[in-house]
Amino acid sequence: MSDLEEIERHSHNPLVRYFRILGPGLVTGASDDDPSGITTYSVAGASLGYGMLWMALATFPLMAAVQLVCARIGLVSGRGLAAAIRRHYPRPFLYVACLLLLVANVFNIAADLSGMAGVTHMLTGVPTVVSVPVLGLVILVATIYTTYATFAQWLKWLTAVLFAYIVTAFLARPDWHAVALATFVPRFRWDSLYMTTVVAVLGTTISPYLFFWQASHEVEAEKAKGRRTVAQRRGATGHELADARLDVATGMFFSNLVMFFIILATGATLHVSGQTQIESARQAAEALRPLAGDGAYLLFAVGLIGTGLLAVPVLAGSASFAVAEVFGWRSGLDLTPRRGRRFYLVFAGAVVAGMALNLGGTNPIRMLFLSAVLNGLLAPPLLVLVMLVGNNKAIMGTHVNGPWLNALGWLATAVMFAAAIGFFVTAL
Repeated sequence: MSDLEEIERHSHNPLVRYFRILGPGLVTGASDDDPSGITTYSVAGASLGYGMLWMALATFPLMAAVQLVCARIGLVSGRGLAAAIRRHYPRPFLYVACLLLLVANVFNIAADLSGMAGVTHMLTGVPTVVSVPVLGLVILVATIYTTYATFAQWLKWLTAVLFAYIVTAFLARPDWHAVALATFVPRFRWDSLYMTTVVAVLGTTISPYLFFWQASHEVEAEKAKGRRTVAQRRGATGHELADARLDVATGMFFSNLVMFFIILATGATLHVSGQTQIESARQAAEALRPLAGDGAYLLFAVGLIGTGLLAVPVLAGSASFAVAEVFGWRSGLDLTPRRGRRFYLVFAGAVVAGMALNLGGTNPIRMLFLSAVLNGLLAPPLLVLVMLVGNNKAIMGTHVNGPWLNALGWLATAVMFAAAIGFFVTAL
């Protein structure tokens, strides 16, 4: 971007400029509220009521710090996260990390497709054996055969479906005094259910696939501005870094806000009525109907399909970028299928594998559990590498992490190590 273009971009009406800035950070944050995440938050609300609301406040700064480090890596280095790690750190861990990421994402895609298909069946009567392949193929065709600009706009506007959960929470008519108390004055419990739920919410919120997607999506946005080579992309202006900070903060705030209202909606209805044992978001939607009315039921259900259409391309895309960057393949959502055949092969393989797991009758809760196990193994050491890259002057130059970013980033790393230990202790 030339100096003149940058000045023009930053001279718009503040509100218009704000919405133009939103992109990779907003999409990344919204994709975290995928059907599997909605299931986790619904289970938390049904089983513990308002007891987990405080986590939306606690996870926001940690999640924002980690994703901002990843965004800065993409902007300053001109490469995705895997490519930056590959050039400066031992490769064996990266190979294992990419394998775990790919497998975990396949399980997550399968769980998301299962949630979407379940709700589609609930609303239309179309059987899963039909809706899973149709949904998978729609996502594949839309991603592979559209330009990056179109794809990015599609994802950006899909984030609007998440407002359905905010409206649903208000339709549930919660006790706002109890909500405020649970949010700002949490009551900790040291039993298995409470600790398992804390670990599940952390693992769902701070997920490895988001790290890879954030950095790669920043690179794709740079390519869309005409910066086709690494040399052209390397480095970032103060304005670009400030825009990234605003974009990421907005996306992560939105992600945690939606988490808050999903827990609130299910806590105010299912938990209060004694329906504390649910296993899927579809079950949560069905249970909401007699308690909060048809409006809440439809919004919750339609939102689930929309979030799946947003999250599945991000899950498959993050794995594709990671694998392609590790092996030095061409990567990019603007590539034709012929030029990016290996990149798109990984993308298509992840989606098709997720479809096959569904059609093979694999239990979606089992898939979510396996995905959580793999993410629990991968997130802590990967976060260490993310923080090391963010502080590496050979990669970041003068744009290494500042004190606050380091403090929050390393705190997030410590929390995820503790969550991983907690997960395995409670699982065993």
